[in-house]
Amino acid sequence: MLWADAKDVVWQFDADLQKAHALILNLQTEQGLKLLEANSRSNELHRLYLSSLGETIDVLISEDQAKFDIIDARFKQRLKKLEGMTRNAETLFLLAELHLQRGFNFLNLGKEMEAVFAIRKAHQLAQACLKEFPDFVPVLKTNGVIQVMIGSVPDKYHFFMSLLGMRGSVTTGQHQLQRLRESGSSLSVEASILYFTIKGLINQQHAEASKGLTAMLAKEPSNRLLLFLAINMMVKNTQSEEALQLIRHLDEHNQGLPIYYLEYLRGEILLQKEEYHASIAAFQKFIVTYKSSNFKKDSYFKMALCHHLLGNPTEAKRFFEKAKATGREVAEPDKYAARQLEEGGFPNAKLLKVRFATDGGYFAQARAVLQSIQPADLHSGKEIAEYIYRQARLAHKTNDLISAKLFYEQAIHLNGQNPWYFGANSALNLGYLAQEQKNYAEAKKYFELALSFKKHEYKNSIDGKARSALEQLPSAKS
Repeated sequence: MLWADAKDVVWQFDADLQKAHALILNLQTEQGLKLLEANSRSNELHRLYLSSLGETIDVLISEDQAKFDIIDARFKQRLKKLEGMTRNAETLFLLAELHLQRGFNFLNLGKEMEAVFAIRKAHQLAQACLKEFPDFVPVLKTNGVIQVMIGSVPDKYHFFMSLLGMRGSVTTGQHQLQRLRESGSSLSVEASILYFTIKGLINQQHAEASKGLTAMLAKEPSNRLLLFLAINMMVKNTQSEEALQLIRHLDEHNQGLPIYYLEYLRGEILLQKEEYHASIAAFQKFIVTYKSSNFKKDSYFKMALCHHLLGNPTEAKRFFEKAKATGREVAEPDKYAARQLEEGGFPNAKLLKVRFATDGGYFAQARAVLQSIQPADLHSGKEIAEYIYRQARLAHKTNDLISAKLFYEQAIHLNGQNPWYFGANSALNLGYLAQEQKNYAEAKKYFELALSFKKHEYKNSIDGKARSALEQLPSAKS
């Protein structure tokens, strides 16, 4: 088979493989993999790609270590087979893609060193493919994702990345994914999914990401992967009520892989809505069904908060202690929960209600609680700083930008050098506001200020967003 004919340059699956691909992207991985096995006459390398993709999605959704142990042996077999084949665009791309998929699984299971070396290998192979076969479109998916990953790593890992010979750029990665989206490749749908996910998670363009995924859903309204990603993005875009409707839609379309993480998101939304008993039930179901330890510390912590807000101090304390003894501190919500648990005591109930309601897009609810807060309700410098920060967030979300800027500036001042995230996130958002107004010098100042805050709960996340934003400023590129 010659890699260089027009069909292979973009990669187009035959009709049977398109069906298998659609099943895999609908999280019906078992059915998709069975269809691949039944179509042995289809392109061998296309089948290999789809088999690996299906197994990777299965592990990423389930976070099941036992499943990964089984499929890792298959990864190694496929890698060995590809390494024994003629070096061409397809084999280089597949080797890069499989190493990247393996790296994702390592990351998801908390095996960071294994992940770094798998991604480094993927980076080397993708770069070689781009250099030797610049017209081979599929590799833009692999390299685009790697560019974004490396380009958004926290400062503390930069030296390590440079030692490993890896450099990345979020902007370059997005441009490469956009090129693949516009191609005739069968991978263009995956490129679109990745493109909008990066828009939301890395660039903080939640509204654009939510809109893009919603547009994709209009064409495939019951696609379970798109529904899952749209729910995540809507939650981040303060569209929790819309997200809850999509969760209920997914409840009715539950074929394929079970998405246990949905119960965590359901618990979050119900907490925002002040439906505390229902929130507790959702978090409990999540803890029982989810295979990984991630988000479980935070789930117990939030159940404690539900009881705190219900006025059940004994139960609140019980779940508080359970949170201390459960899970690990890898995911940022777990890190935040651990920081709160270390401080001891429960957060200010009114500020909690404002925070959750604002995050969910329940702005009238948030405003009513904010207006009820009196000076006597605030008992520390941290609570005063948070009160101002909550004012800023609500003003920003309701498009009162003049007030938002004033409150953000106050929050930065009140935060000072304390290890709270209010100052860092206020600086980040002031940077975004300046960027939207094309005041790039001011945006640069605020993004750099966001990076300067030390040891707060969301250090890695906020730093990654600030660095990504700095790279995309016109002045940063000149």
